[in-house]
Amino acid sequence: MKALRLHRQFEAIWGTPPGWRGALTTVNHSTLGKRLMLTAFGFFLIGGVLAMLIRAQLATPHSAFVGPAIFNQLFTMHGSIMMFLFAIPMFEGFTIYMLPKLLGTRDFAFPRLTAYGWWCYLFGGSLLILAMLLGVAPDAGWFMYTPLSSKPYSPGINADFWLLGITFVEISAIVTAADIVVTILKLRAPGMSLDKMPLFAWYMLVTAMMMLIGFPPLILGSVLLELERAFDWPFFDATRGGDALLWQHLFWLFGHPEVYIIFLPAAGVVSTILPVMARTRILGYGWIVGAILALGFLSFGLWVHHMFAVGIPHMALAFFSAASTLVAVPTGVQIFAWIGTLWSGRPQMRLPMLYLLGFFFVFVMGGLTGVMVAVVPFDWQAHDTAFVTAHLHYVLVGGFVFPMLAGAYYWLGHLIGRQRQYTLGVTAFWLIFIGFNMTFFLMHVVGLLGQPRRIETYPEGLGWTGYNLLSSVGSFVLAFGIALFIIDLSLQFFHAPRTRRNPWGATTLEWAMMLPSPSYNIASIPNVDDRDPLAARPALALELARGEGYLGEPRHGWRETLAVETASGRLDHIVVLPGNTSLPIWTAAVTGAFFVAMLLGLYWIAPVPLIGVAVLGWRWAAVLGRRTDIGPLPLGGGETAVTHWEARDPPGWWGSVFVLLADATFFGSLLFGYAYLWTVAPGWPPPRLMAGSLIEPALGVIGAGLAVVGARAATRRLARDGEGHSGMAGAGLALLFGALLATALLRAPAPTGHAYHAVIAVMIGYALFHVGVALLIQIFVHRRGRAGYLSARRSAERRIATLWTDYGAASGVIVLLATHLPGLVA
Repeated sequence: MKALRLHRQFEAIWGTPPGWRGALTTVNHSTLGKRLMLTAFGFFLIGGVLAMLIRAQLATPHSAFVGPAIFNQLFTMHGSIMMFLFAIPMFEGFTIYMLPKLLGTRDFAFPRLTAYGWWCYLFGGSLLILAMLLGVAPDAGWFMYTPLSSKPYSPGINADFWLLGITFVEISAIVTAADIVVTILKLRAPGMSLDKMPLFAWYMLVTAMMMLIGFPPLILGSVLLELERAFDWPFFDATRGGDALLWQHLFWLFGHPEVYIIFLPAAGVVSTILPVMARTRILGYGWIVGAILALGFLSFGLWVHHMFAVGIPHMALAFFSAASTLVAVPTGVQIFAWIGTLWSGRPQMRLPMLYLLGFFFVFVMGGLTGVMVAVVPFDWQAHDTAFVTAHLHYVLVGGFVFPMLAGAYYWLGHLIGRQRQYTLGVTAFWLIFIGFNMTFFLMHVVGLLGQPRRIETYPEGLGWTGYNLLSSVGSFVLAFGIALFIIDLSLQFFHAPRTRRNPWGATTLEWAMMLPSPSYNIASIPNVDDRDPLAARPALALELARGEGYLGEPRHGWRETLAVETASGRLDHIVVLPGNTSLPIWTAAVTGAFFVAMLLGLYWIAPVPLIGVAVLGWRWAAVLGRRTDIGPLPLGGGETAVTHWEARDPPGWWGSVFVLLADATFFGSLLFGYAYLWTVAPGWPPPRLMAGSLIEPALGVIGAGLAVVGARAATRRLARDGEGHSGMAGAGLALLFGALLATALLRAPAPTGHAYHAVIAVMIGYALFHVGVALLIQIFVHRRGRAGYLSARRSAERRIATLWTDYGAASGVIVLLATHLPGLVA
């Protein structure tokens, strides 16, 4: 009876209200995770249909199924959908749904940010699908190489749909990555130190960090190319000091880590399911963690691996070839750990295990061909042939789709609360496995015979016809397998019996919950003292259901969970999460309005949505906080802790740190582009540099110093006296903003004349934006202090404002020095 009472009380606090209002305002991670997975799977089906159309066109020589223009749209949209709208969102959705359950917590650190990311993804993806329905889909390839994607060679709106839609989607990825990192580092069950985390959490921690560092270069490249297309700023135009290869560098700075960003979450699924199927513990936990960290680090040293054929120096070829080969080592460590786990256990051939065996076969083949294309002489021969297409699919489908299909059956009880009953899944597996290998293994062969990628037809007599026909037949076999998988899951959902708790006999925390899991996950939060908590305490699920852990009794209608110290996992503070709200969907809609205005060429309207985002952001932060101190509150078991309002480093502070990390990567990529063009682009330096001056840099340095010193002084006064105003910080930021604005208005030449002037304009605009944001945050925190939301205990908002002030001041000074010093030296 107690468990039932607790369930009803927690559902009243954490549940989603019925009806359309509840659907639009929910911030519950389980609901949003399911939506994201279903939407990503829908995009996967669309991308699959496009792939079948491609294979139908290539089945025979001189095919007239579609013309060249439509074919270009087909392969561009297929690649874009699979890479940007399926693979990354699918593992994000799975992570949003499953990660808090694995960590023994009740939700993500920033539920409203989770909802905002979902709506941005939905709106951005819909833009691309709308383009396809209107017949103006992107047609320059999913890699959008310049100058093909530049205005002279892609004059329509097609490329703009890609640049703006993908950038919109990438906003979703960035905010979700920051949310994932903070949740893993702070919102674990007490006692779960880093060395006791489930391996999936390690995989996702490294993956999310890679997203924060790897996605900003692509966002920068998209921004620069859209500025070139919309306003004729010549970043990639060699006749005016640009360089088309700059796009390739920015794209592959994202693109090669992207392969591992897709693989690592799937590898986390493998490391979670495999020991359960083998009925043993995972072998080499520490080695796997080391391999994950090494893979995340090495993946950023490989981007030129995709540019071996562009004419780079031999020293660079040797370095990147060696790095591309070296990355196989941490991948091999994981594979041998998985094989060792199977060898030391007693594997059971259940359906998830079948998909894992398919993963081993396909992914290892993809890895072997990856080593082949890492060797420069072979890559020169195979580059831009169907061999590379086959390799890519073996790595991505083998490394991602097969493990996710295994996860779909393994966590089926969690998702729908029913146990697998029908055997169609086995037939579906064999159709998928045979159809996939039939399709793409033959593409290796035809690629070695010389068939290029991205051709819509080919002549007879080259020896390609039979292979292409069989490959096309295989693609339809694969499609039948996917259709049977959908039918099988539908039958389980509507007709299979209810599942029991923990049907696999697993040892991780997600199986300590009711199935399907309630909106609050667990009635009380456990204290974890083992890497396999359910194996160490078999009665843990019952204890938690009775409310015998932490926060077992709801109070004040709060959505409470716990935060821990980052490394040790010791209890730190209580986090009170925000409830359902319409702010995320409105903010996403206004953000989308900016991209739509840019897409339609309504540039004079575009600033209005940006102002709207600022207003909503102000409202977003203004509804949080308290005007009174609370002090420590009881948790259960005789322990107490303060709330996050009074904690020194609450999740909001950590979130700002990692958002600024992504921001700094964007800025670093911009500085890289500036240095790259200065070094290799034709016509650098330009005939006339920007007029140098000591006045603006001097004023900027003074303003930055005042801002940093003033922000820190206000933080110290708040901690000491309970009040602290940031007037000096605000004045310093205003002075720095004025120095940057004067530089833009008085010194900077027109950005259309030369790439140097265009880059300078972007750098000044970047600095102005961030100094303005820091100034706005300082004004907000000043008003919060006047309204009573700050005290010596409640000082986190002031410390967050200091972070943004430091970043705005540093970036502003760097831009002033970078823009003025060359002119002074010249």
